[in-house]
Amino acid sequence: MDAAAGDSRDGKKRWLRVCPLSDVADGTLQKFEDHEGGRRMLVANQGGAIRVTDLMCTHEDADLSTGFLGPDGVRCPLHLSVFDLESGCPLNPPAEKPVQVYNIRVDDGQIYVEA
Repeated sequence: MDAAAGDSRDGKKRWLRVCPLSDVADGTLQKFEDHEGGRRMLVANQGGAIRVTDLMCTHEDADLSTGFLGPDGVRCPLHLSVFDLESGCPLNPPAEKPVQVYNIRVDDGQIYVEA
């Protein structure tokens, strides 16, 4: 996914269009890169709830989009720490620092993330 798809502005907030909601099937993880802002994000559909966090694990910089999505969150593919997708907090070691969680909105079938 690519930020080149467009963005909209709402007051002082910068909302980036990520992708159509239909592109993120239940139980999937996807990578999104905001080339303009330099952010790399994880987009997850966890039981119908869309969540967006930082892409990289805070323990060893592993790409979480290659991890495993479960009911508790996303499991890092490298050392198996699980991150809660709502709070960003790690649920088990070795990760100790949370990942950044981003606000999202769905408008007219499109997913937007607040940058």
